[in-house]
Amino acid sequence: MNRPVFTIGSRDTQNAARTGILSLPHGDVETPTFMPVGTNATVKAIEHADLDVMGIRIILANTYHLYLRPGIEVIEAAGGLHRFSTWPHNILTDSGGYQVFSLSLFRKISREGVRFRSHIDGSYHELDAERIVDIQKSLGSYIFMPLDVCTAPGIDHRKALEAVETTQAWLERTVGHWNQVRGDWRGLLFGIVQGNFFEELRKRSAQQVIELDTPGIAVGGLSVGESTEIFDHFLSYTAALL
Repeated sequence: MNRPVFTIGSRDTQNAARTGILSLPHGDVETPTFMPVGTNATVKAIEHADLDVMGIRIILANTYHLYLRPGIEVIEAAGGLHRFSTWPHNILTDSGGYQVFSLSLFRKISREGVRFRSHIDGSYHELDAERIVDIQKSLGSYIFMPLDVCTAPGIDHRKALEAVETTQAWLERTVGHWNQVRGDWRGLLFGIVQGNFFEELRKRSAQQVIELDTPGIAVGGLSVGESTEIFDHFLSYTAALL
């Protein structure tokens, strides 16, 4: 698999903290980094030129929102997300799994994919593991995320397990489809660890993602309404598994 080049700069000998440089097609990104959210390919209230002066070298855009408006065809016609947004540096695109999670009253999740109603006009849409890859390929993302099932704190173990199993099944399909269609596209797939707030499910999910050997791994399922203490614990626990 094609991979980002990650160079470790320095380490804290007392813990796992480290600095590094992530080399991507649109320039190096120093880590740790602050990645501003540009949901619709623009960061609210800040011009791209100002972000550039601040030293920002990567922003996050959202597949769900871009898919609904302005639409993938519009962005393709503009030559991809970089040209559409006039952002010269790197872009990471989220799959939209969190947005689907937030629309719990208007979506249905199955092993095949997700069916949901648009928050804009109420129209119905269906997305699956393969379609999410195709969309992000059209956007020209350099780091992209698979479709995953994000769950709320307080659900029982059975529901959390179902979400992990569905997320893993989707990821396996995502990897297979990515390998089939990527050609000279340099997009890098990051697997996502889920598991809600159950340590054994986090461990299971992490092991399964690691086995698929994606170029990078994201820690998912946090900042969904849990307390700061629980967030800190599960972030540290999950990161240690990787």
